[in-house]
Amino acid sequence: MKKRKQSTVSRREFLSNSVKTAVGTSIAMSFPSIVPASVFGKNAPSNRINVGAIGTGRISRGHDMPGVWRHDYAQLMAVCDLDSKRAEEGKVLVDGYYTKRDGKPFDGVQVYTDYRELLNNKDIDAVLISTPDHTHAMIGVAAAKAKKHIYMQKPASLTIKEGRVISDVVQKTGVKFQIGSQQRSTEQFRYAAELVRNGRIGQLKTVYVGLPGDPPGGKTVEMPVPKNLNYDMWLGSTPMVYYTEDRVHPQNGYDRPGWLRCEQFGAGMITGWGAHHIDSAHWGMGTERSGPVEIWCDKAEFATGSLWDVHGIFKTQAIYSNGVKMIVSNEFQNGIKFEGTEGWIFVSRGDYQVTSSDPGAGNSQAKKIDASDPKILTSVIGEKEFHFTVSKEHHGNWLEAIRDNKETIAPVEEAHRACSACLLHHITMKLKRKVYWNPDKEEFKNDKEASAMLSRPQRDPYSVKA
Repeated sequence: MKKRKQSTVSRREFLSNSVKTAVGTSIAMSFPSIVPASVFGKNAPSNRINVGAIGTGRISRGHDMPGVWRHDYAQLMAVCDLDSKRAEEGKVLVDGYYTKRDGKPFDGVQVYTDYRELLNNKDIDAVLISTPDHTHAMIGVAAAKAKKHIYMQKPASLTIKEGRVISDVVQKTGVKFQIGSQQRSTEQFRYAAELVRNGRIGQLKTVYVGLPGDPPGGKTVEMPVPKNLNYDMWLGSTPMVYYTEDRVHPQNGYDRPGWLRCEQFGAGMITGWGAHHIDSAHWGMGTERSGPVEIWCDKAEFATGSLWDVHGIFKTQAIYSNGVKMIVSNEFQNGIKFEGTEGWIFVSRGDYQVTSSDPGAGNSQAKKIDASDPKILTSVIGEKEFHFTVSKEHHGNWLEAIRDNKETIAPVEEAHRACSACLLHHITMKLKRKVYWNPDKEEFKNDKEASAMLSRPQRDPYSVKA
C-alpha cells in the first residue's frame, strides 16, 4: 500500500514548533534537553501522547478525533483510511483544527492508507480504531502487538471467539484499552447503576433494554470499485462480494454508512446500540465480567432479498446466574429500566446524540433518569457504599490512563463480555430457540449448532490470528 510522502522529522521535531518559537530554532534542534521544563510544564512536547486515527469516517470525524484533540496533552499526528479520499479529508480536518486553535498554519498530520504502516511508526503511542465492526478485532490485535494503546469503537468484535482473542492479547501486552462505551463516562448511567448496586430499588429482578431498529433497503446494483478505495482490505476477513456503494460508505459526504445494516459486517442494532445498553445494564447487575446462562428469542424479523439484512423487530430474553432476567427489544423505550422488589429506575441518553445520523440517537421525550419514587433519585450514596470510578469524558479517561498508568473506565475484558452478551442474543434470533451458555468457559452446553456460530470463516490474509 502507498502512503502519502512523510516528512523525515523526528517525533521531538514534529512536536517542538512551540520550542522553536520560545528559544530559537538552532537551540531547539541542537540542545533540546536543556530547555527548562518550566517553559511547558506537564504539557511539554516530549510528554504528549501521539495518537494515530485509524478510520476517518463519520464516527471518527464527529466523535473520536475531536475527543482526542480537545486534550492538550495529546496530539493527533497521523490519520489512516483505506479510502484515500477520506484519509486526505481527515488530514484536512485535523490540520485545520490545529491551525485554528494555534492561530498559525499547521500541516503536520501524516496520512496512511494501510493501518499496518501506521502501526510501524514508532513515534505513535496510541491509536483510535474507528472502523467497521468486522475489522475491530483484526486491527486491535495488531495494534496491541505493536504496543500501541487502543481506543476502539464498540462492539469489541464480530464474533465471540474474536472477542476472546483480542481480550487475551490486550491483557498480555498491557496496553491501555478503552472501548467506546461512553455511557460509562456519562453521569446518569453511572448514578443509576450505583443506585441499583446499593439496593435503592430492593432486590433487582428484571432489566428491560430498549434499542432502536434498522429497516431493510439498500441499492443492490453492482458498481465499479472506486480507485480511491482498497476494497479487498476493506472486506477484511469476510467473504469477497461485489462492490456497491450502499454496502460500504458514501463516496461523497459522511452520512450513516450501509455496512452497519449488513450482517456480513455486523449484527445490527443488537450490537450497535446493545453494546452500549447491555454494558450499562451489566454495571447495574454486577455482571461486567460474566454473562447470561440461558438466552432465548420470542420473535425476530430479518429482511429477505434486501442488501441491508440485519434484524428488524425483535424480542429476546436472558437469565443470569444471579437470577436476574434481561429482556431486550426494540418495542421498549430506548434506554434501560432496572426493576426491583421496591421500585424501578429508568436511564437513557435523553436528547443527547453522538452523531446526528444515528437512528433513535436522540429522544427528547425520554428523561435522562427517572424512578418509581422521586426520592430514589435524591438518595445520597454514602462513602462506604459501592461507587464506580468517576470519568467525566471518555476519551480523556483513556488518555489519563496512558499518562498516569492506571485502568480505564471501560477495559477490554468488560468490553468483550458486553459484546458477547449481545452476540448471544443475536444467535438466538437466528436459531429462534433457547440456548444454554457457560460464561466461565465461554461455551454452549451440548449445542453443536450454536457452537458453530461462535466464530465465522475468515478470509486470508485478514484473519485475526494472521
